[in-house]
Amino acid sequence: MATKVNIRDVAKAAGVSVTTVSHALSEAHSSRVNARTVEHIKAVAGDLGYAPNRLASGLRNQRSQILGLVSDEITTTPFAGAMIQGAQDAASEHGHLLMVVNSGLDNELERQEIRALQQHQVDGVIYARMFNQVVSVPEELRATPTIILDATSDNAGLSSVVPDESGAGGSAAELLVAAGHRRIAMINNEDDIPAAHGRLGGFRAALARHGLELPADRLAVEHPSTAGGREAALRLLTAPERPTALFCFNDQMAMGAYQAAGHLGLEIPGDVSIVGVDNLELIADALWPGLSTIALPHYEMGRWAVLKLLNELEDPAAARVHEKIACPPVERYSVAPPKS
Repeated sequence: MATKVNIRDVAKAAGVSVTTVSHALSEAHSSRVNARTVEHIKAVAGDLGYAPNRLASGLRNQRSQILGLVSDEITTTPFAGAMIQGAQDAASEHGHLLMVVNSGLDNELERQEIRALQQHQVDGVIYARMFNQVVSVPEELRATPTIILDATSDNAGLSSVVPDESGAGGSAAELLVAAGHRRIAMINNEDDIPAAHGRLGGFRAALARHGLELPADRLAVEHPSTAGGREAALRLLTAPERPTALFCFNDQMAMGAYQAAGHLGLEIPGDVSIVGVDNLELIADALWPGLSTIALPHYEMGRWAVLKLLNELEDPAAARVHEKIACPPVERYSVAPPKS
């Protein structure tokens, strides 16, 4: 049986003291060691196959080095799974494990899952939602360091991170205006949620900067689904003064708009340009032509949430912040200048 490599073996092979190795391999104390030395020690440790003893480390600093992520439906949907990947990557890079539980919108199950995480002595919790909304954090998390992911809380004392919904709407408008469109319509979500209000507000504001308006007859509101987008687009695209471009609340509604345009014999982007939100590749890449869309920063939000949680664990007095992360446009082939 192979002998397990310990910290003294690493120190001997690297030609440094055990204390130096301990500091170099510690996220909290690596700054005490010269950067070149840290790199050398990590390389030696990797070559030897050294793995730090998490239990011993946890006993020393009274931490388990385990974080919990409590989600509603994230693990069962292709929409926001990148949030978990971002959180996992950030946790791993800083020597932590991430335990993920999914409630499926069952409040009692969620409470049971939180208690299970606490029994595993998690250092803190990411409380995540599938889409941007206002939440009440469960009472079970009152004494546990918590960050809100893809939502905001009625508790101002908790840090949170959401997409810049207003910026997403503004980026969509800029994309269409830059292509030369002036008769631009929007298909919005009928639900009373931050994303619907933010995207509409940002869209209007960006149009106004170019001297354009969004009149009532160019704003359609429907269920945020393919069917909803199709019905809304049919109404807009059969209006007496047909818009030359549509901004859709999400990629699913944009797919419905594609269907409506095809039904009416309109070509994309020749007759009508279309922009969505999500960058859901199952739709955006599969549509023909490819859908130009505004990406939601799921991965970046997941990373931010873990890094902020680790920061607050190190410094409990750190300022609580409510971060908005930019939503970059992803240009494909559904936008072109309008026909003269």
